[in-house]
Amino acid sequence: MFGLAARFELLEEKVGDFDRMTAEVIDAVSTLEPRTLVYAAHEVEGRPTERLFYEVYEDRAGFEFHEAQEHTRRFLAAREECFAAPPEVDFLTLTLDKGITSEGR
Repeated sequence: MFGLAARFELLEEKVGDFDRMTAEVIDAVSTLEPRTLVYAAHEVEGRPTERLFYEVYEDRAGFEFHEAQEHTRRFLAAREECFAAPPEVDFLTLTLDKGITSEGR
């Protein structure tokens, strides 16, 4: 398994645009990316201009497939105009879980 967590600080006037773009890319990921196991966007309680993404892929190749998709490339380019600060991204290796794998780790 391969994953990432990304935190985005958005410009207040761009939050709606970012959320709409996020909804569009999640629809495409859900339909077109079977190796993407989790692709979740979260609002951060008490911080209306922050968003947190949590993504889990079958493996690094699944992530690379995701990054190469046209819908992902469009989202990555368009979201830049929404940022108040550079995103914070952490790449993750799953060690223990409840719910991502059927057998756990």
